[in-house]
Amino acid sequence: MSLAGKTILMSGGSRGIGLAIALRAAADGANIAMLAKTDTPHPKLEGTVHTAADAIRAAGGQALPIVGDVREDSDITEAVMKVQGEFGGVDIVINNASVIDLSRSLDLGAKKYDLMQDVNVRGTFMLSRAAVPLLKESSNPHILSLSPPLNISPKWLGAHTGYTLAKYGMTMVTLGLAAEFADAGIAANTLWPRTTIATAAVQNLLGGDRVMAASRTPEIYADAAYAVISQSASQRTGQTLIVEDVLEEAGVTDFSKYAAVPGTPDDRLFPDIFLD
Repeated sequence: MSLAGKTILMSGGSRGIGLAIALRAAADGANIAMLAKTDTPHPKLEGTVHTAADAIRAAGGQALPIVGDVREDSDITEAVMKVQGEFGGVDIVINNASVIDLSRSLDLGAKKYDLMQDVNVRGTFMLSRAAVPLLKESSNPHILSLSPPLNISPKWLGAHTGYTLAKYGMTMVTLGLAAEFADAGIAANTLWPRTTIATAAVQNLLGGDRVMAASRTPEIYADAAYAVISQSASQRTGQTLIVEDVLEEAGVTDFSKYAAVPGTPDDRLFPDIFLD
């Protein structure tokens, strides 16, 4: 079903995957509110919450940029109140904001560990929880978190324990909300890709042309997210969904258009973390 007139509350969204999801929804005429920190240009990252809002409007949607931090309870409360005042409610929450640090345990600073827990896990819980009263009033309420399936293989549990814990925490929060609010009709699912996605984080952390050639564009994530949140909330909840599987289910057979480097063969060199 169309997202025209539906209201999305997203954490982050100034750039990358979050912005791509917002623009895909905006093409339907959706309302998108973004709670994001980037108020002024960053020297190493392009885009602010304001430039993202401009892009959303240009794509056909309504935008409400909210400068704030998902780690701050007062910012979350204010964001929910602003969205309700501007658009009358919330239909979809997208937990997009996330911090990544793939350091091994002995190299991971305590502050970065705390930051990942605060943004990824606590932020997902607090933003989703704050929106639940409004989601209950929606005719098709969704919570979608950009986090992976729970793979307890030692390969991933031991690869980057701090980051693994934070991303799995996002998933656990989402699955818990799915169970807790099933009777309220709120669908809560997670979504994760099989390959790396060409974002600034991937470029900065992994770097190199080989990595980008093995990555797909944020639009593949956006199209899959759209396929999930435009479905009836009664269709599925409490699931850890994979981007490519969702698109195949929707009838997509050719993924070459999502290659970050045009002409790159569609066999990926870097299977994404947590899946294999």
